Amino acid sequence: MTVLRSLLFYIAFYGGSIGYVLGALLMMVLKSPRLMPLVHGWSHFHRTCVRRILGIQVVEAGERASGPALYAIKHQSFFEAIDLPNLLADPVVFGKQELFAIPGWGRAAQAYGVIPVARGEGARTLRTMIKQARQMSATGRPLVIFPEGTRIAPGTRAPLQSGFAMLYKVLGLPVIPVAVNSGPCYSGRWKRRGIIDIRFGEPIMPGLSRAELEERVLRAINALNPVASEAPPEDGARTPGSDPGGDA
Repeated sequence: MTVLRSLLFYIAFYGGSIGYVLGALLMMVLKSPRLMPLVHGWSHFHRTCVRRILGIQVVEAGERASGPALYAIKHQSFFEAIDLPNLLADPVVFGKQELFAIPGWGRAAQAYGVIPVARGEGARTLRTMIKQARQMSATGRPLVIFPEGTRIAPGTRAPLQSGFAMLYKVLGLPVIPVAVNSGPCYSGRWKRRGIIDIRFGEPIMPGLSRAELEERVLRAINALNPVASEAPPEDGARTPGSDPGGDA
């Protein structure tokens, strides 16, 4: 049944996504404000497929910020990346540059407000990201980053990318750490029935040292990751550098 449910999910969700991408491209051509509601509809459609076809329930706990904030989210699978427009109001996501090469999706993401992260370009990338992030934050939209920089297998943990601390310092926004345990149900080819918990942690206000910030964020985003131990990320080891994270 696991394989059958997964196959039905792929057919339904990815088949339906074609219509959403084409619709998004049409909204861009027409310069229609309906682009953002269309993206939210796509994310809601995904959550519906997850619940009804895969038999995965999503449980949320904790409070979202009442104003602009930087959400630091645990990344175990593609679930949380696709679910973001359903989880938050008009989120601005830091996503890896490679995603913008996907036909159709890349243009729609740029129009929606996804901020590209060009890994390996160091300070130049950070300056561009900070400029875009400030512009987006001024509109009241929440900023979202995956501070570990890539998907991390359940039961393991990885250090935060150094660019995350730089964004925290320069933007001066509170950080909302978010723990997610989507990996056991959603990672891998065959999805499994179960429960995905999403837990919003207590706000971390500006002004902390990098060490204290990272310690608090790591503890909070791994609150649903009970067998945490230092290990390389599942996408391949990468030492902390100037990469700010953001593997959407």
